[in-house]
Amino acid sequence: MRRLAPHLVGSHLPEPQGSGHCATVDPGPLEGGYLELLNSSADPLHLYHFYDQMDLAAEEEAEPCSEPDTDTINCDQFSRLLCDMEGDEETREAYANIAELDQYVFQDSQLEGLSRDLFMEHIGLDGVLGEGLEVPAEPGPRSQKRPLSEEHPADLKHRKLEPPPTASASCLHLPAGPIQVISTMPTLLQGLWPISGAGTGLCSIFICHGETPLTSPAPPSTGPAVHSLPKSPARPGSTSPFAPSAADLPSMPEPALTARPDGTEDKSSPCQAAPEVSTELPKWPETVRRFQDALRDQYAGHDGPAVEVDLVSARLEKGSNKSQERELATPDWAERQLARGGLAGVLAAAGHRRRPRETLVIAVLGKAGQGKSHWARAAGVAWAGGQLPQYDFVFYAPCRGLDRPGDTHHLRELLCSLGPRPLALDDEVFRHVLRRPDRVLLALDALEELEAPDGCPGGPPTAERGSPRGLLAGLLQGQLLRGCTLLLTARPRGRLAQSLSKAHALFEVAGFSGAQAQDYARRYFETSGATGHPERALALLRDRPFLLAHSHSPAVCRAVCQLSEALLAQGDPAQLPPTLTGLYVGLLGPVARGSPPGALAGLAKLAWETGRRHQGTLREGQFPSAEARTWAVAGGLVRPVPGTTGGQLAFSSFVLQCFLGALWLALSGDIKDKELPQYLALTPRKKRPYDNWLEAAPRFLSGLVFQPRATCLGALVAPAEAASVDRKRRALARYLRRLQPGSLRARRLLELLHCAHEAQEAALWQHVAQQLPARLGLLGARLAPADAFVLGQALRAAGKDFSLDLRSTGIDPSGLESLVGLASVTRFRAALSDTMGLWESLQQRGETRLLQAAEDKFTIEPFKAKSLKDVEDLESLVQAQRLRSSSEEAPGTLPAVRDLKKLEFALGPGWGPQAFPRLAKILPAFSSLQHLDLDSLSENKIGDQGVAQLSATFPQLKALETLNLSQNSITDVGACKLAEALPSLAATLLRLSLYNNCICDLGAESLARALPEMASLRVLDVQYNKFTAAGAQQLASSLRKCPHVETLAMWTPTIPFGVQEHLQQLDSRISLR
Repeated sequence: MRRLAPHLVGSHLPEPQGSGHCATVDPGPLEGGYLELLNSSADPLHLYHFYDQMDLAAEEEAEPCSEPDTDTINCDQFSRLLCDMEGDEETREAYANIAELDQYVFQDSQLEGLSRDLFMEHIGLDGVLGEGLEVPAEPGPRSQKRPLSEEHPADLKHRKLEPPPTASASCLHLPAGPIQVISTMPTLLQGLWPISGAGTGLCSIFICHGETPLTSPAPPSTGPAVHSLPKSPARPGSTSPFAPSAADLPSMPEPALTARPDGTEDKSSPCQAAPEVSTELPKWPETVRRFQDALRDQYAGHDGPAVEVDLVSARLEKGSNKSQERELATPDWAERQLARGGLAGVLAAAGHRRRPRETLVIAVLGKAGQGKSHWARAAGVAWAGGQLPQYDFVFYAPCRGLDRPGDTHHLRELLCSLGPRPLALDDEVFRHVLRRPDRVLLALDALEELEAPDGCPGGPPTAERGSPRGLLAGLLQGQLLRGCTLLLTARPRGRLAQSLSKAHALFEVAGFSGAQAQDYARRYFETSGATGHPERALALLRDRPFLLAHSHSPAVCRAVCQLSEALLAQGDPAQLPPTLTGLYVGLLGPVARGSPPGALAGLAKLAWETGRRHQGTLREGQFPSAEARTWAVAGGLVRPVPGTTGGQLAFSSFVLQCFLGALWLALSGDIKDKELPQYLALTPRKKRPYDNWLEAAPRFLSGLVFQPRATCLGALVAPAEAASVDRKRRALARYLRRLQPGSLRARRLLELLHCAHEAQEAALWQHVAQQLPARLGLLGARLAPADAFVLGQALRAAGKDFSLDLRSTGIDPSGLESLVGLASVTRFRAALSDTMGLWESLQQRGETRLLQAAEDKFTIEPFKAKSLKDVEDLESLVQAQRLRSSSEEAPGTLPAVRDLKKLEFALGPGWGPQAFPRLAKILPAFSSLQHLDLDSLSENKIGDQGVAQLSATFPQLKALETLNLSQNSITDVGACKLAEALPSLAATLLRLSLYNNCICDLGAESLARALPEMASLRVLDVQYNKFTAAGAQQLASSLRKCPHVETLAMWTPTIPFGVQEHLQQLDSRISLR
C-alpha cells in the first residue's frame, strides 16, 4: 500500500539544556495519513522546500563544521532517511507524496473534475504537473479543507522581500552530509526544515541539509535528476513542481540574497541580515515575449463590423413547455440593462464577483447571426489595443470543426492552433501560460458546435479521451487553467447552453436596431468605395420595410447590403425583393449560373445533412467533386475554418445554410410529398418530434415551393428540376389550409405567418389572416422586429377587430407603435413601463391623434402585482392619470385606470408588507374595482397595519364586490379595524374571505356585530383562525339575523368538533368543509 504522506521520523526534539549539549531525537515516528501531518507544526510549504533542496547537495563531500558551539543530533533514523532519499526511486516517491499533500491541502473540493489521466492528455505536456495546473492524484471523494491562508496569497510576487532574521546555528555530522541546527528562527530560510511537535518543548528548531553556510551563495545542483518533473524557472536545479521561488515566498530568500554586498562572508555570524533587495518582477523569457508580440499582431490586424451590437444582461428561466430545458428570459424593453463600458467594462464588473483562484465564466448568448462571434473576437482586438491590461494572453478559439469523430485535441492546440492565424506554442511558453492562469483570457466561439444532435454534450469522459467536450468540462470545472477567464458564446437552446445558467455574467446579443441597421448599410458602402451608393442603398432598404425589420440580424443586414451593391452596380432601376427567399435567390443566382453540374444540389444536400447533425462545417472529401469545392469557395458560399486540419470549410453564414437546406428539401426526390409538412415544424408531434436546428429552413421552404418558378427556383436550377416541386406545392397548400391558427401556440402562430408571407400567394395569406382569433394572446413569445412587421401585415389583411396581449414579448418601441396604430386593433395590453414610454415619446413628437388612440386602447385588466416594479408601474400610471385630469388639453380619466375591475397582490412575505402601503395609497383611483385579491400562495402578511390602511380606502371603493384577505397574519386588532369599516361596503360587497389568519374570539365578536349591517354579503370565510367555541357561537347567533348570507365557512381546529356539528345543525348555511 502506498503511503499517503511522507514518513517523517525523528520529528520530536527535547529541549536543549544549553550550548554544547546534544539534542536527542525522539525515535517516535510521525506516521499515518494527512491528519497526523497536519496536526503537527510542520508547515507543508517548508516541507516542499526541504525536499526540493535534497538534490542540491546529495553528492557533495561533507566537510566538518568548525563552529565550537554545536548541537549534535545523534539520530540514525533521520540519517537513514536522508541516505534513502538520495536514490532516484525514493525521491520520486517523496515527490509523489508531496503532490498528494498539496492537492489535499490546497485544492478546492467543491469542483468536480475528470480523472488525472484524462486531463494530462488534454494538456498535451507530459512533464507539466504543477505549473499552474492542479490534478487530483486519484478519483474519489475529497474532504473539504480550509482555503489558502492570508499568509500565502495567490499573488506572492508582489509582496516585498523581507530581510532574513538572525539566528543561532549549530552543525550536525551525518553520513549524508552536515546538518545545521538553528534553535531560534522566527522566519524560515530557504532549504530549512522545521522540527517541532507536542512534548518537545522546542518550538523553533530548523534543520538545513548541506555544507553551504547560510550566508554563502547556493551551490549548483549535483543531485540525481528526476526527468519526470519540470525544473522551476526561477531556481536552477529545482525539480519540485511545487517548490516556490524566492520571488514567490518573501520569507524564503535565496542564499545568494543573504550574502554581504562585497561578496565576503561575515565571520562573526552565519546568519547576518541581508540588505534591502529589489522587488522588481523577473523579466519574461525572450520566447514568451516574442510569442505575446506575435499574438498581439495577430489580433491587431482584425477588422470588426462597422457598427457594434449591444449586450443586454440576461438570465435563463424555465420554459413554458413541459420540458426541463431553460430558455432566455424576455425582459420588457424598459427593463433591459445594457452592458456599460464595452467589453472591458463587462470583464471588470464580472471579475469583482469571483472568488480567488476561481475560473471566471462569462457567457454571451443569442441566435445565429446576431453578432456573438464579434464579441468573441473583440476580446483579442481590445487586448491588442491595450484595453485589457489585466491579461497577459488572450486566446480566441472557434469551436467549428472541433467535434469530429476520432479527433483528439489538447489544451495547447485549443489555445493557439485555432485562431485566425495559428501560432507555435513551445514548451517554455506553455509552462509560462499555465503558471499564471489568472492572467489568461480564453474566448470560445460557437459553443453549440460541440453539442451532439440529441442535446447531450457527450458520453462519459473516459469514452471521450482528448475530446473537445472533455476540454470544455475541464475548463468549466476549474481542472484546466484554473483561475482563468472564459468568454463563451452560444445559442440559447440546447443542454450545453443550459449549463451556462450559473456563469458569473450572462449576456444576450441585442442585434441591430433600425437606426443601427441603416448606419451599418451607410458605412458598408462608404468603406467599399462606391460613390453615391450609400444614399441609394438606404433608399432601397427603406422601400422594403420587411427586409429593414430583418436587418435586426447583422448577418441578414450584410446580405441585404451585398445584394444592394450588386443591383446598384448594374445601373438599371433596382428594387430589393420583398422576402428573405428572394434575397438569397438574388445572391445565389449569379453564382449558380456558372456552377459545375450538380454542384449546387450537392452543396444543398451537405447543408441539410450537417444541419441535422447540428454542425456547420464540411471536410474536403464530402464535396461531390474538386470542381464543386473550388466553385463553392470562389463563390463565397463556404470559407476555410482557421486552425483546422484536413481542409475543413464552414458555410459563410447560418442563414445561408438554412436556405441551402430548404433548397434540398424542395428538390430532393428522397423526401416524399406527405412527409414534407413535418419539416415546417408547425404542429407538435408526440413521437419523434422534428428537430428544427435549421430554424429558418421552414420559411425558405415555403418561399421556394410557392413563389413563381421563373423568378425563384428557375434562377437556381434547371427548368426540369424546378418543375419537380409542383406536387410538393399542392401537398403543402392542403396542409396549410387545414391548419387552425387559433389552436396554435404563439410561437408556432408567428412561424405560420412567416411561412405564409414567404409564399407570396394571396389566397394562402388571406386564409391565414382571416383565421386569426379575435383575442390574440402572444404572452411569452418573443417578438423580434420582423415578427412585429409580419403580425401587423396579417392584422391589416384580416378585416376584423383584434385584442392583443403583448406582455412578456420584449417588443421594441417602434414595433409597439406600429401595432397600436392599426385601426383593426381596438384593445391591447403590454408592459406598463413600455406603454408609458410610448405615450411619452408620442407626446414629445406631438403626435396627438396616435397618443389618444394609444391611451384609449390600452388596458391592464386584470392586473396582478408580482414584484415591487409592478407596484411602481401602477403608481406611475395613477400619476399619469392625475396629470391628465388636471390638463385642459386631455381632460378625463385614463381608460386603463377607470376600467380596472380585478387587482391581485402577490408579492409574498418578503416584499408584501413593504409594498402594500404604496398600493393602498393609489387604490382610491380605481373607482371601478370589483375584485381585490390580497391572497398569495406564499402569504403576503400585510398584518394589522395593512388592514388599517386598506380600511381607510373603503369609502372610495364603491364597486368592490370581492375582498380576499386570506393568509395575511391578521389578528384581533386588524379584525376590529376591518369590522368598523365594513359598513362602507354594505351595498356592494358580496364575498369576504379571512381564511387562515390569527383572529381570536374578540375579532370574531367584532365581525359578528358588523355582519347584520352587510346587506349585500353572500359569503363569509373565516376558516382556520384561532377563535374558540365562544367566538363561533357569536358568529352563529349573528348569522340568524342575516337571511341574505348564503354561506358561513368557519371550521377551525380550536373549536370542538361537537360544537361545530351542533351549530351546523342549527343553521345549514354554516360550512365545515
